[in-house]
Amino acid sequence: MAKLVFGMNQSLDGYVDHMAFAPGPKLFRHFIEEAGRQAGSLYGRRIYEIMRYWDDEHPEWDADERAFAAAWRKQPKWVVSRSLTSVGPNARLVAGDLEGAIRALKAEHDGEIEVAGPVLAHSLTELGLIDEYRIYLHPVVLGHGNPYFAGPRPRLRLVGHDRIDEDVVRLTYVPA
Repeated sequence: MAKLVFGMNQSLDGYVDHMAFAPGPKLFRHFIEEAGRQAGSLYGRRIYEIMRYWDDEHPEWDADERAFAAAWRKQPKWVVSRSLTSVGPNARLVAGDLEGAIRALKAEHDGEIEVAGPVLAHSLTELGLIDEYRIYLHPVVLGHGNPYFAGPRPRLRLVGHDRIDEDVVRLTYVPA
């Protein structure tokens, strides 16, 4: 059975914003390794549309960017959306009964399935489907934006912490 893991970069004041701060080289390589190991990714519409950037080749990319794109393209993707009618390569649209669809997805796969997007993660948290939360805490204060937790924070228990690069700490929690 697959494990759903919600992990995102977060500012010290609790916000996620890929345009306000980005991973450094060491953290980016960490994400390449994770993408290569994951059984797949589960996206909300907005974050999926952002991540579609990796579907296209960009001549200015360095070796790490090409490696991430290759790992991302290889893994299956599931996109939860009520507005999209189609998705890109190696992706399937999830519509209808969210809980039933995600329970079936977990039962059909082994390994980790990344959950991306705080709104989707909130819905899955309310359904009790997220198995682990990984907060990549950056030394940045945004003061506004999209919060990591898009609703009331569930009761969590810290199960791990490690420094990923000079300034980023990963905090790993499971539902209490």
